[in-house]
Amino acid sequence: MGKSVENMGAARKAAETLAAEAFSWVAGDVDRLNAFLAMTGAAPADLVRNVASAAFLGTVLDYVLTEDQLVIAFCDSRGLPYTAPMQARALLPGGESWNWT
Repeated sequence: MGKSVENMGAARKAAETLAAEAFSWVAGDVDRLNAFLAMTGAAPADLVRNVASAAFLGTVLDYVLTEDQLVIAFCDSRGLPYTAPMQARALLPGGESWNWT
């Protein structure tokens, strides 16, 4: 059991790292940053205050996942498969997939 918990911790850390890279990518372009702020209702001060929060990082991935063009551009900039943001999002707070049936 310890190994699976350890693997989950490593996967969560990798998801946070990918989301932090996505934040850096979003913040590096004023149009993307403004769109992110508009989508989330966050103020610039909120970015500094929450950048290390796993929930905030999940929101960054939510933004990237809103459009195929964003996913493609982000993944191409980092040499990632196009499924990486979605897989990382599933490991962060609020990204859990629920099946009620």
